[in-house]
Amino acid sequence: MDQHAAPEATPEAVDAYLADTLVGEDEALRAGKRAAAAAGLPAIEVSPGQGKLLMMLAKLAGARRILEIGTLGGYSTTWLARALPPDGELVTCEFEPRHAEVARANLDAAGVGSLVTIRPGPALDTLAALRAERAAPFDAAPFDLAFIDADKENNANYVRAALELVRPGGLIVLDNVVRRGTVLRPGDPDTVEGRDANGTRAALELLGSDPRVEATAVQTTGAKGWDGFALAIVRG
Repeated sequence: MDQHAAPEATPEAVDAYLADTLVGEDEALRAGKRAAAAAGLPAIEVSPGQGKLLMMLAKLAGARRILEIGTLGGYSTTWLARALPPDGELVTCEFEPRHAEVARANLDAAGVGSLVTIRPGPALDTLAALRAERAAPFDAAPFDLAFIDADKENNANYVRAALELVRPGGLIVLDNVVRRGTVLRPGDPDTVEGRDANGTRAALELLGSDPRVEATAVQTTGAKGWDGFALAIVRG
């Protein structure tokens, strides 16, 4: 066999080539993934290419405040935090205390911990608190970008909250909107996969009908399988 022959052309191989050629995933990011795996967290973080895309979108948005719903081990959080200026802030919501603990260690090790506030507990409670903070006398600054990647059943609720928290002209990114094509039809509400599909469909239908946003979605394939993400700009 020719040792210099090109690898088989699969979506996974192309993803790896693009990541190696363009992304520049460094040791801090790789170490964070290893720490998450060692702690027993599921390997469902975004791919390196997707992580860098999030960072670039945040830079294009001129983000100073970022909202993330779903921290896991802090991989996407690290990418997003790297887009922030030194006085920026990223608020990330995480339900699982163990995930938050691992993420905190990873963020600190990556040198972005001072930019990130992890808000533990149910994300809907945290989002309600953030909305209340905006209504307080000091009126907390709105977010420039929101990245939603948590339990899919609540996707529409997360989008509604983001619409109240992201400034006009800001960006909302919703991950995992294709889910191997299961988004095409209503799911069985008695199964997790069915509820996830229904939650995602509800979020997409909201983005497609709400006059406050202009939205699209892109299918993806590669290391994370057949999936996709939606992008929505909050109208002024």
